[in-house]
Amino acid sequence: MSFAFALGLATLNQQQQIIEVYYPEPECGLSSERSAQLQALLGQHAKVVSSLDAKQKQSLAPLVGSLSQQLLQAELQANQAVVAVLLNEDSKPGSVAEAFLKLHLLSHRLIQPHGQVLDGIFGTLHNLAWTNEGAIDLADLADRQLQARLAGRPLMVFCVDKFPRMADYVVPSGVRLADTSRLRLGAHVGEGTTVMHEGFINFNAGTLGTSMVEGRISAGVTVGSGTDLGGGCSTMGTLSGGGNIVIKLGENCLLGANAGTGIPLGNRCTIESGLYITAGTKVQMLDASGQASQVVKARELAGKDDLLFRRNSLTGGIECLTNKSAVELNAELHNN
Repeated sequence: MSFAFALGLATLNQQQQIIEVYYPEPECGLSSERSAQLQALLGQHAKVVSSLDAKQKQSLAPLVGSLSQQLLQAELQANQAVVAVLLNEDSKPGSVAEAFLKLHLLSHRLIQPHGQVLDGIFGTLHNLAWTNEGAIDLADLADRQLQARLAGRPLMVFCVDKFPRMADYVVPSGVRLADTSRLRLGAHVGEGTTVMHEGFINFNAGTLGTSMVEGRISAGVTVGSGTDLGGGCSTMGTLSGGGNIVIKLGENCLLGANAGTGIPLGNRCTIESGLYITAGTKVQMLDASGQASQVVKARELAGKDDLLFRRNSLTGGIECLTNKSAVELNAELHNN
């Protein structure tokens, strides 16, 4: 049984090196039979095959979907190549083609964040100019800009980054994305999620179901179904605070406008607007009658359900009590 397989269309730089790959139909968790068929065609130890011969293409055609078949039959440009990637096991990506396949698996919802090994991916990917004519190696950019101007056409550079926009590669079903530049390839966007203009989702992060995202979901952060992120709010990435705690928001939570969290939240938790909770934040606990009890550090409350974090409007102290009213989603707002 193999971990993943895909046929893709790669972009090459002037040195004929692969700098990015588009995979229309990636697969994950292949059966033993399918894995054996592909290994027989591509080679027992093959990972990335970028020079498929005519016999391999003919043999692969009936084993792949209709979109991938189009790749096998296409007339390619000078800076393009068809690549086949077969990963027998889940290990850190050793090439651009492998790294892009793993990012596709996330955005196609075939794997959830933290569901695969992504160690070393930053060192594997190239920093590229992402343009209206596709990905361009930075070493080739000045020449391409000149060629475009001489031809009387614009060459627009949208960003310079290692990660492209997710929507240029895949748009998952049942979502609304107000500004596609705010979602990187490798984002996991759950069915029913709306990402508004100021919402942001990094790679290896995202929502697992219906959510309204008007804030930032940092790398490695997952958001449970029914959870809303208010405007300008933020979630701390795994490495942002120098620790190794994975930040996760449970189901039916509310992160208020301009609020934030550096600890995992359980289900049905609320952090009021403007309040940022970190692991070392001192929190005054309140009992069922609203009376003060013990003071704890927020890390001791990580992952617990039914908590309401608020700031005392008189003293400015941070308090926590039982969240008596679970967040109810606005059905019309979330109607995709």
